[in-house]
Amino acid sequence: MALSDLSRESLLPSFLYSASPFTAASRLASSASSYQAAAPAPPAPAFGGGAARGGKPFSLNSPNEKIEMYSPAFYAACTAGGIASCGLTHMAVTPLDLVKCNMQINPEKYKSISSGFGVLLKEQGARGFFRGWVPTLLGYSAQGACKFGFYEFFKKTYSDMAGPENAIKYKTLIYLAGSASAELIADVALCPMEAVKVRVQTQPGFARGLSDGLPKFIKAEGAAGLYKGIVPLWGRQIPYTMMKFASFETIVELIYKHAVPVPKSECSKSFQLGISFAGGYIAGVFCAIVSHPADNLVSFLNNAKGATMGDAVKQIGVLGLFTRGLPLRIVMIGTLTGAQWGIYDAFKVMVGLPTTGGVAPVPAAEEGKAIA
Repeated sequence: MALSDLSRESLLPSFLYSASPFTAASRLASSASSYQAAAPAPPAPAFGGGAARGGKPFSLNSPNEKIEMYSPAFYAACTAGGIASCGLTHMAVTPLDLVKCNMQINPEKYKSISSGFGVLLKEQGARGFFRGWVPTLLGYSAQGACKFGFYEFFKKTYSDMAGPENAIKYKTLIYLAGSASAELIADVALCPMEAVKVRVQTQPGFARGLSDGLPKFIKAEGAAGLYKGIVPLWGRQIPYTMMKFASFETIVELIYKHAVPVPKSECSKSFQLGISFAGGYIAGVFCAIVSHPADNLVSFLNNAKGATMGDAVKQIGVLGLFTRGLPLRIVMIGTLTGAQWGIYDAFKVMVGLPTTGGVAPVPAAEEGKAIA
């Protein structure tokens, strides 16, 4: 076995593999394990190639099991990749998020990006730039788990419901519906941590972080107050995620179709990950624009006790909802979304799964008879 294969196996978390086979094919593979141990393992089929021609699921040879497309282990891998991609990236851009939230809440004091960083540095020191990083990490890790895991699930489910022909014809609608369904669930996991994060970041002296901020928040507004911003959060995150996934899938497909001279299956994994980052960054710019008004509402409502969406619109103004803090958010969300897709697809590559996008979805019923 090559050194790279040994390294990959040593990095794989054991929970990604099932204790029992998932399909008849894997049961046959298990019964023939003695033969496979003696014979060299066949190369994994390329995405869009072997799986489409022969109906065999893309899988990774592991010490004991395989990860098969659309199996429980596949969704577990996507969930783990979502945790890594969303939690780490949002935590990394905490300084930008901190300045952005304060620009939205107190534009008289935080007039621009540069002056905002200067005010924070003067008043709170360098450590102040990462205030609220714990609820950020926990909240967006939970959100990422649901966002990516359920997106893969709903995308597959809706493709099967539509049927082979319609799944390809209406693939963009499937991307939109799948991402909206996933984000509806993901925001329920995110909302409590988002509420505490905004309060910690925009009210100096309220709390140092999650450990003291969460009890103070609940004492002041009750446990139900943690979900006061759920509707505007859905208003921000569902359009954002629909744009994030549908535009990413479309952009990546267009790149492979018009800008890359060879099929995706013939591209190196590092090249595919570069496409994932580029497609994610472009998608992130669109995401920031469509979701920015709701982002202003979320920041306002989580900072002002007893405030309503009408109060926010009246104080910020309709134009302000679309423009206040937008340039910084475009930079932040573009970088964030590109990094998320890069990390997510890198994790998928690490566990032997294909990168996202570039090939139209093929429902399970059609996989066995698809023509290359």
